[in-house]
Amino acid sequence: MKHDFNQPQRQSPIGVLVMFVDTLQLWARGLWPVLLVYIVKFKDLNTIYLGLGIVSFLLIIAFVAYLKYLNFKFYLDDKNEEFVINEGILNKKSTIIQLDRIQQVDINQSLIQRIIGVYELNVDTAGSAKKEGRIRAISHALALTLKARLLEDDAVKEKEISEEATVHTPINQNQPFVKISFLSLLKVGITTNYVKTFGLVLAFIMTIFDNVKRIIPEYEVDDEQLENFVESQSTIQYVGFVFLILILLILIINLIRVVFKYFDYKVTKHNDSLLLSFGLLSTKSTIVKPEKVQIVTVTRNYFQKKFDVLEIKIKQATSSDTDIKKSIIEIPGCNEKEKIAIFKLLFHILPEKGIVLKPNYRKLVFVLFLFIILPVGLFFIFAFYLDSTLLSYSYVVLFYIVFIGLVLCFGFLNNRLYINDNFIIKQSGAWDIDNAIIETSKIQGVTTSQLFWHKRADIGSVIIHTAGGDLAFQLGNFTLIKQYANQWLYEIETSDSNWM
Repeated sequence: MKHDFNQPQRQSPIGVLVMFVDTLQLWARGLWPVLLVYIVKFKDLNTIYLGLGIVSFLLIIAFVAYLKYLNFKFYLDDKNEEFVINEGILNKKSTIIQLDRIQQVDINQSLIQRIIGVYELNVDTAGSAKKEGRIRAISHALALTLKARLLEDDAVKEKEISEEATVHTPINQNQPFVKISFLSLLKVGITTNYVKTFGLVLAFIMTIFDNVKRIIPEYEVDDEQLENFVESQSTIQYVGFVFLILILLILIINLIRVVFKYFDYKVTKHNDSLLLSFGLLSTKSTIVKPEKVQIVTVTRNYFQKKFDVLEIKIKQATSSDTDIKKSIIEIPGCNEKEKIAIFKLLFHILPEKGIVLKPNYRKLVFVLFLFIILPVGLFFIFAFYLDSTLLSYSYVVLFYIVFIGLVLCFGFLNNRLYINDNFIIKQSGAWDIDNAIIETSKIQGVTTSQLFWHKRADIGSVIIHTAGGDLAFQLGNFTLIKQYANQWLYEIETSDSNWM
C-alpha cells in the first residue's frame, strides 16, 4: 500500500487510547499529593461523591485526549523539503523539521501501544536537545514507510560510504549478529550500577518516609524505642543486617531494571548501520550510523571479566550538553567476539592502544588531600572544639580513609591516555574500568591548559571536544600533549570530512 505523506493525516483512531493513558499519567503526576491524601482518607469520604468525582475526572481526560487526537496532523512538504507536525488544543503548535537536519528516526512501542497494536515514531535532529518530532500512534507499516521516507537522503549517503569503504565485515544483511542472551543480562544485572542503585534506593526510602510524615501528622517515630532496639542488638549484627538488606535490594533492582529494559536485545546490520531492538514491556528500535558516532565507551569490571561480558555505550552527535546522557545508546552483555564485530561495523578497523600518557603523581596527591586529608581534618577539628561525642565514631573515619584511599589509588593507576594515528583511548575508573574511544577525524576542538606552578614539572591538561561530549586528561606530559594537540588541530583544519 502506497502512502501519500503530502496530505495532512491523523494518527490511527485507536491511538485515542494512547492519548488517554498519556494524559492520565501526566495529570496523575501533577496531582499525586492530592490523590495520596484521598487514598489515606478513603474511609472518611462519601462513596457516592467519590465515585462521581472519579467518573468526571476520567471523562474530562477522555475529552482532552480526543481533542489531542483530532488536532494532531502530520505531513511532508516536498517543495520545501520539510516534515510538518501540527498539534495542540488551545495553544496550537506547528513543528517544522528540515529533512536534511534529521539525525535519527526511532520506532518504539510501549506496553499500552503493544496491547492496541500501534507504534510510536520519534524524529531527532542535530540541532535540537530533545526529540523534535513525535507521533504516538501509527501502524507498523506506516511507521516503516515514513521512516524510510524521512531518511532517504541518509540512505543515499550510506550507500556512497559503503562503496568507498575498503574494509567490510562478513555479516548477513538483516540477520542479528549479536543477540544478548537472558543469562548475559543476569550477569550484567548482578555486576553493575551498585552505587547508582544504592543512591536511588536511599532517595526513594527517604522521600516516602518524608511524605508519609507530612500527610499523616500523627505518624511519629519514637526515637527512644529506636535507640533501645539498636542498643539491644549487637552493633556488628545490626550493621551486617542492614548491609545485607541493601545488597539484596540493589541486586534485585538491578536485575529487574536490566531484564525489563534490555530483554531480547538484538543487533542487526542495516545498510552499513547498526539496528538495535530491545525491551520487554516497552520495545525500542533505533539505528546507529557509524559516521555519526562520536565516542564509544567499553566498560568492564573484575566480575564481568570473569563472566566474559562487557557493556558498550555509544554517544552520537548532539547539540546540547544536557542531552548527552539521555542520548547514550547502551549495548549490555556483549562478549569479546561480539564487541569485535560491532567495532568493525562502527570503525571499519579495530581500535588499538598506541603511545601511552600517564598522569603525574601530583594528581594523586591532590585528590588524596581533597577527599581524605581535608574532610578528616575538618572532622577532628569539629570533634575537638565543638562536639567531643563525634570522637566515638572514629572507627567510621578509619573505614572512610581505607575505602576512599583504595578507590583513589586504583583510579590513579587506571588513568591513562592512549594515542595512535586513528584513535584516542581514554582509560579511567577504579572498579568499573572505562575505555572511551574517539576517532581523531571526529575531533572538533582541543583545549590545553597549564598552571604556572606546573611549568617546571612540564605537566598540563588537555580537553578533547567532540559533538558527542568531551574527554579530559589531567597532569600528563605537557610537551607531548602540545605536540598531539597541534597535530589534531592541523588535521581539523585540513580535513574535508563531512560526517554530520
